[in-house]
Amino acid sequence: MSWLLLKYAVTALLVVLIGEAARRSDRLGGLVAALPWITVLALVWMQLEGQSAEKLARHAQYTLWYVLPTLPMFASFPWLLGRWGFWPALAASALLTLLLFLLWAWLLRRWGVDLL
Repeated sequence: MSWLLLKYAVTALLVVLIGEAARRSDRLGGLVAALPWITVLALVWMQLEGQSAEKLARHAQYTLWYVLPTLPMFASFPWLLGRWGFWPALAASALLTLLLFLLWAWLLRRWGVDLL
């Protein structure tokens, strides 16, 4: 139980630090948020818990496949924000991400990569 609490505390601290960096500087916040902190942290937790190298490698590989369809959100959100406001822009960007992910999963399935 204490291991789980430590994982939660470290992960939450990381999210708060990223948010604080973004509050102080748009550029620094963007840079810090763009780094794959959560993936790195997940890989560290998996390693410390004794997961196999194969499982770690698969996690990193699937992360790559999942990240790609999310990238257009970062282009659409700023553009929509000035036109629609925060909540509609966020919702539309999230919907775009979901649709692109489904399309991406369908395309990759044709080449033997099963994301769903």
